[in-house]
Amino acid sequence: MSGFEALKFFATAPHPCSYLDGQEATTLFVEPNTPLSAEQVVKLAESGFRRSGRYIYRPHCSQCSACISVRVPVASFQPKRRQIRTRKQNRDVTFNARSPILDEEHYELYRRYIEVRHADGDMYPPSPAQYESFLASNHAHAFFLEARIGEQLIAVTLFDEIPGNGLSAIYTFFDPDPAFDARSLGRLMILQLIEIARGLELTYLYLGYWIRDSQKMAYKTEYRPIEMLINSRWIRAE
Repeated sequence: MSGFEALKFFATAPHPCSYLDGQEATTLFVEPNTPLSAEQVVKLAESGFRRSGRYIYRPHCSQCSACISVRVPVASFQPKRRQIRTRKQNRDVTFNARSPILDEEHYELYRRYIEVRHADGDMYPPSPAQYESFLASNHAHAFFLEARIGEQLIAVTLFDEIPGNGLSAIYTFFDPDPAFDARSLGRLMILQLIEIARGLELTYLYLGYWIRDSQKMAYKTEYRPIEMLINSRWIRAE
């Protein structure tokens, strides 16, 4: 099964939207037990799908098109002043990419992040089982990007490699201590993924979905140029 058209999909029933109050959402999934070829993985990414745990999905809402897939063409990316400043503020940080794992160090950082930053969200309350199914599930192209100061783990980003095409940033969690606020760790991890993609001679960094009216999504458009998937075409915004 190598062709994109051979994939099987299913849609959820309408459910409350996680991003826009008062809206209903429908999600389209690839049948989760389907083995995917590299060609299919690329085609799904190019078509606006992304991964969460063992599921590959995209919004499929009949009355709303607010969720827009966005990606950064890494060869064209030019850091702005605030991004350069973030790099300088984190010159003491080291990075390491490894397979996603469930261990006490990673889970403790994740638990603190969710409890402090997202106690009102879908991920609360955190649990080891939830963490493992969402972040540490066995996936052939998944990696953790770790950020450390000395031996201290301060941030982790789960990302996928889209073979021959790009990287997909899936989820970042970091130390919620206010002492780290000035370091802008979320921004730092995206900047490092851009550098990794460049080093691997990949074309894009996929950042998931952007919603104009969601303040939580606003950070995604600070990386320019950026491309948006609108009416099945990738449109570049400088």
